[in-house]
Amino acid sequence: MKISSGTLSGTVHGAVKEYLELVGDQPVTNLYDLVLAEVEAPLLECVLQHTGHNQSQTAKILGLNRGTLRKKLLRYRLM
Repeated sequence: MKISSGTLSGTVHGAVKEYLELVGDQPVTNLYDLVLAEVEAPLLECVLQHTGHNQSQTAKILGLNRGTLRKKLLRYRLM
């Protein structure tokens, strides 16, 4: 399967592959949660900046309700 490096999925694929190569034979746990946290925080931050920190617009763009967005912003200390 060829994955383009110019896409989000290609970027994630490359980053995960590089991470796994770096850890080598060391045990890896909670990779799913690690990747979500590493991707979710900058996603929220970028969309917030795009909307001028308008939480209603940010929630709409992300397909989240505003309450869920606020919980995530608090989790990542973005508000």
